[in-house]
Amino acid sequence: MKFDSSRKISKQEFAQLLEVLRYSPSSYGLQPWKFVIVQDPVLRKKLRHYAWDQSQVTDADILIVFCALKTMDEKHIKRYADLIAKVRGITRESLLGYEQMVMAALKGKSAEEISQWMKNQVYIALGILLAECAHRKIDACPMEGFDPKKFDEILELPKVDLESVVLCTIGYRAVDDQHAKLKKVRFDQNEVFIDRS
Repeated sequence: MKFDSSRKISKQEFAQLLEVLRYSPSSYGLQPWKFVIVQDPVLRKKLRHYAWDQSQVTDADILIVFCALKTMDEKHIKRYADLIAKVRGITRESLLGYEQMVMAALKGKSAEEISQWMKNQVYIALGILLAECAHRKIDACPMEGFDPKKFDEILELPKVDLESVVLCTIGYRAVDDQHAKLKKVRFDQNEVFIDRS
């Protein structure tokens, strides 16, 4: 996708997109993610080098780096349970069953399994953002073609216990983007849908 670097998303609409992203669903509601908004052009130019020099990184209005937490611990689960009690106006004691269930589920998994599970949750949030952008006629480009270790280093993510998972650039497509005129190539429905009814 080729972006028009001169076209900008309004501050109000961008704030609304971020709110939709913030409300993305996640397993157990734990939200094991953070979203790093990168708008500084100097920083984006540096990152572009580690994203195979893809122009979207610098030309789109906004670059969002979707990150997963590096650890999911009892403290995070308790903090989320505290927030549920506060927001819903219920007793903390009423959430003990939920808290114990989540902790038991995670204790049965290895560190690698938990890490992969958290990364999977990040993709749910990405899907929510892509759908909302499409609804608003804002162009979005999800990107896995980048060096996560270099992005982590440049954005100092290890200092805040995060790791980059996927990128999404958003803005408006350039009028001379040749890909926009090409027909989409997808397998037939009978090849991708399996009906077991």
